[in-house]
Amino acid sequence: MIPAKIILGTRGSELALTQTTMVTAELKAAHPQLSVERQIIQTSGDKRQDLRFSEFSDVAQVDKGIFIKELEIALADSQIDAAVHSLKDVPSDLAAGFTIAAVLPRAAIEDVLVSAHPYTLETLPQGARVGTSSVRRAAQLKFLRPDVQIIEIRGNVPTRVKKVIGENALDAVLLAAAGLQRLGLMKDEQILIEGIHLCALTLDPVKFLPAAGQGAIAIECRAGDEATITAIRALNDADTEYRITAEREFLKILGAGCQTPVGAHTWIKDGQLHMAVRVFNEADLSLPPVEREAQRPVYEAAQLAADLAGLL
Repeated sequence: MIPAKIILGTRGSELALTQTTMVTAELKAAHPQLSVERQIIQTSGDKRQDLRFSEFSDVAQVDKGIFIKELEIALADSQIDAAVHSLKDVPSDLAAGFTIAAVLPRAAIEDVLVSAHPYTLETLPQGARVGTSSVRRAAQLKFLRPDVQIIEIRGNVPTRVKKVIGENALDAVLLAAAGLQRLGLMKDEQILIEGIHLCALTLDPVKFLPAAGQGAIAIECRAGDEATITAIRALNDADTEYRITAEREFLKILGAGCQTPVGAHTWIKDGQLHMAVRVFNEADLSLPPVEREAQRPVYEAAQLAADLAGLL
């Protein structure tokens, strides 16, 4: 039985609202009679834009989902029926009582180097100042370019893009291609913002591994809400689910959180799910990372993650 109405919870950023609009359109297409409402909920990560991730008073809270906690509270209280997330923000060890009901077809998984000049990772100036909020991106960049200075930045996607222009501009910032594309900011390796053209170099995911779940939109529900789960399950993309299952299970086995320096790249070829991982030593990022690769049939995604974890 499909419910008459579903209330979607979302963060209030432009990207979150865009992704919720996408989910709404998909739900309407799958269930024309369904009424879909939106409720904006401010999360801990949104409320404290003044803090770097490293400055949150409860460090463990970062790995427990500073961008989803309040949405899960609203779910548990039945204020909303489902929550729309960027999957890479969702902890791999989901809290009891919740489930990922569906993932939409995955967008671009790559990271993008945004700068005012046509730099590559190799041609960035010596000692370049590069902004990112991701320890994974920071670790990989330092691994490839030890001379680069990492500057931790916060804010929504346009705010972070603008860090490379104006006074005290950074040499570059690293952002997810999916967010830039969904907001219509990036086209043909260029970004146009406030009338200024910037360079946007898409990084090879084989050399610069994405985050687990990067580029995927997830819809979370209460585990026992069968009617809502049934309605939302119609939106699920099987190939994306295979891939993100392997990636998230790998993080879960490692006990890794959203801010752990782990890169994971998956792809499907001839019915086989391939996965490459790059794991940094969290206690000493100067040490070389461990890299492994394996494959299994797509329906053995969880076992593939276990294989790779065993190789470590």
